[in-house]
Amino acid sequence: MRASRAKRRPVTVDFGGLPGPTHNHAGLARGNLAATRNAARIAHPRDAALQALTRIRALAARGYPQAVLPPQERPAVGALRALGFAGDDATVLRAAAREAPALLAACASAAAMWVANAATVSASDDTADGRVHFTPANLATQFHRSLEAGATTRILRAIFADARCFTVHDPLPAAVQMGDEGAANHTRLVAADDRGVDLFVYGRRGYGEGPVPRRFPARQTREAAQAIARRHGLDPRRTLYAQQDPAAIDAGVFHNDVIAVGAGRVLFCHEKAWIDGARVLAEVGQRMQGALVPIVVSDADVTLADAVATYLFNSQLLERTAGGMLLVAPAECREHAPVAAYLDRLADGTGPIREVVTFDLRESMRNGGGPACLRLRVPLTDAERAAVTGNVFVDDALATALESWICRCYRDRLAPADLGDPALLDESRRALDELTQILRLPSIYAFQKA
Repeated sequence: MRASRAKRRPVTVDFGGLPGPTHNHAGLARGNLAATRNAARIAHPRDAALQALTRIRALAARGYPQAVLPPQERPAVGALRALGFAGDDATVLRAAAREAPALLAACASAAAMWVANAATVSASDDTADGRVHFTPANLATQFHRSLEAGATTRILRAIFADARCFTVHDPLPAAVQMGDEGAANHTRLVAADDRGVDLFVYGRRGYGEGPVPRRFPARQTREAAQAIARRHGLDPRRTLYAQQDPAAIDAGVFHNDVIAVGAGRVLFCHEKAWIDGARVLAEVGQRMQGALVPIVVSDADVTLADAVATYLFNSQLLERTAGGMLLVAPAECREHAPVAAYLDRLADGTGPIREVVTFDLRESMRNGGGPACLRLRVPLTDAERAAVTGNVFVDDALATALESWICRCYRDRLAPADLGDPALLDESRRALDELTQILRLPSIYAFQKA
């Protein structure tokens, strides 16, 4: 029998992604304007990881529960072998760098740090069996991201191993009709009765007709979102689906979290986020029993182009103990005059967002990911939190240990040509092996089991 909801109300823990030791700028994601603009730029792995950790540490200090998800191993040598390269690891890397540098870049992608794409998560308060459900994203639209699904599943099953509390499903079948991009297209809001309402956003239908973008791919399908809702046991009366505006995708809005962010009862979005946005908001409000607090930004205040350039909506919304909401935004928002002026008006004390803080996440932003990309929201009760495996919840001791690890193990700079260097792979593996010890996790990397 399920425990009373009053006793088991979940609190959201942000599981933050750490850029890995081989963080680089490859410009692989078609439709991600920042990524393609910065392709082949010199990357700074140490800065990337420290910037991500600074955000995590600062939010933990403010009382927001934070945890970490370990990076994936890159380059993915196993994927290169599957593509026909043979020999020991060094031989595989050198051959790929010489014969197929584009494939090496794809197998060395840094995109796994954006753990908002790692999975879709449903709170135990919302699921039929009273457990927290995870579906790792198949990321089937793009090859370099599809490589993440297997490792993501292993990592989630290592951390959320207690079957009494958690179910980590297999990813959906990796087919174009079932393209799934994870929590970047899912928002859990809270209705007047304090129960969850799930908003899934999709870019296209896998089957049947419907509007689609002309320039860039629509990654998420409606069918994938519906499959996740079914397998998680979500209440259809508290679940709804909205389609991205194809024009927004063509403007660089490749995921919903580039154009909208929601938490609690507040939904902060651009007016061009969805097809028939007014209807979407009305349906969300109805399912939330009238509790929805929408903040709809007009194109006159912030153009779609400016929203994409600054990642204004790829921010975090967090409830403050003092009342109102905190918006955690990229530093670029304060450096862009129209967006900075809008933020000043937004946090003037009269609306639901009372405070705005920004973080320098430039290494992630140059690859096309802001604060919202760098965290996976996992609603957990106290009992579920106690059931999590490992030393992954951030306190000052863990943050200090991670900072020391990053400073010792990460290179200051990394050029595209470095990805074929076997010494970099060895450095990365030593670093990741040490990280599993810091986080007290079992062997989660293939090289640890070889």
